[in-house]
Amino acid sequence: MSGSVDDETAFEGVLRQIDDTVPFEPGYYNESYLDRRITARMRRRDTESHAEYERILREDADERQALMDALTINVTEFFRNPEMWDVLRDVLRERTADQRRVRVWSAPSADGREPYSVAMLACDDPEIDESRVEVLGSDISEEALDDAREGVYHTTRTTDIAEELEPLSDPDRYVERDEDAFQVRPAVKRLVEFETHDLIRDGARDPFDVVLCRNLLIYIDVDHKAALFDTLEASLADDGVLVLGMTESVPPDRSDRYEPIDKRRRVFGRR
Repeated sequence: MSGSVDDETAFEGVLRQIDDTVPFEPGYYNESYLDRRITARMRRRDTESHAEYERILREDADERQALMDALTINVTEFFRNPEMWDVLRDVLRERTADQRRVRVWSAPSADGREPYSVAMLACDDPEIDESRVEVLGSDISEEALDDAREGVYHTTRTTDIAEELEPLSDPDRYVERDEDAFQVRPAVKRLVEFETHDLIRDGARDPFDVVLCRNLLIYIDVDHKAALFDTLEASLADDGVLVLGMTESVPPDRSDRYEPIDKRRRVFGRR
């Protein structure tokens, strides 16, 4: 963030207020990301003063929730980066052929479209035994998880749900359409559970066969990426598969622990 010393001190005051009153740990995220999200909320509240915005946060519970949502809900869509899903399709084919249970963790899962995409892919591909697939979607935001459990998505000026579902052979088998609303069908929902989980504070989960952690690392401060990766590794089965975002990669000091399944699409197998 650029500006005077007073501006920087006021910005730090906002961060302290977040730390004290919002269930979010700003110290783990890089400052440019925090600045963008906070500035966007300040515009919505029609204030240019960090000191004034700190006061608003202190006094207004609704604004604290709105900022929490702004900080935690990132851009998502069904089958984001379709080429990656072709690689994951092969992984699920092989795993369900060899294992009685295949556990997949989508972390963070935002509004649920990624874990539902995994479930739809499993149901849609005749070579994947979807009865063996269990999907967990987790997120720090309770509001995002409430939306995910509801499983209703809307086409808007910027979001075309029908277009997002095009990788499926017959999307109507997996969603019920009502004009611009798309309701995920029960057969898909049965494969997915949602839980609150903070990847940084809450630590590892039981080992998963596949862990998707896409487009989170780019927002994490460099000093804390190692700790987050420790959590991902501890949550991954010995022969598990790790999927990162298209602009992310395994840290160089850990590259000997992973073998690229498809490096360009950021799919890695644990050695």
